[in-house]
Amino acid sequence: VEVAKQRILSINPNADVQVFPQMYLPETATAFPFEKWDYIIDAIDNVTAKLDLIQKAQHLSIPIISAMGCGNRLDPSQLRVCDLYQTNYDPLAKIMRHECRKRGIRSLDVVCSLEAPLKPLRNLEAELSQKRKAIPGSSPFVPPMAGYLMAHHVMRAILKKHSLE
Repeated sequence: VEVAKQRILSINPNADVQVFPQMYLPETATAFPFEKWDYIIDAIDNVTAKLDLIQKAQHLSIPIISAMGCGNRLDPSQLRVCDLYQTNYDPLAKIMRHECRKRGIRSLDVVCSLEAPLKPLRNLEAELSQKRKAIPGSSPFVPPMAGYLMAHHVMRAILKKHSLE
């Protein structure tokens, strides 16, 4: 977070950048000043934390966009912004749809891939230690492109809110 802050300040020294060098979890939620935020970008990999953040954002009427699975994808041109309930081929989105339905969340902007995930190679070390067999791999360009799409979505929403678009 400090490196990101320095990069932002190198672009705009007048930017107000606040950093929170800790992972968001339900038990750390009080450390984050939600009331100061105009929009939330969720790139959390932990389903419990992701759901808690989404519920908190919706409870506080803060717009949120959430990243779905980018692992095991190779084609960044297959990424889209859509509603969670319009996603396909995404194991994380499937879990999130189920959990969001249970919680009464009827709509959620997400970035997802239309590309079916590749089947990961076996991880013999993990299998021997009885951990997850299929560890998702990330290409060097799909997750960053998902981040760019989320940032673009947020900027357009903020510009539209302030009638600058």
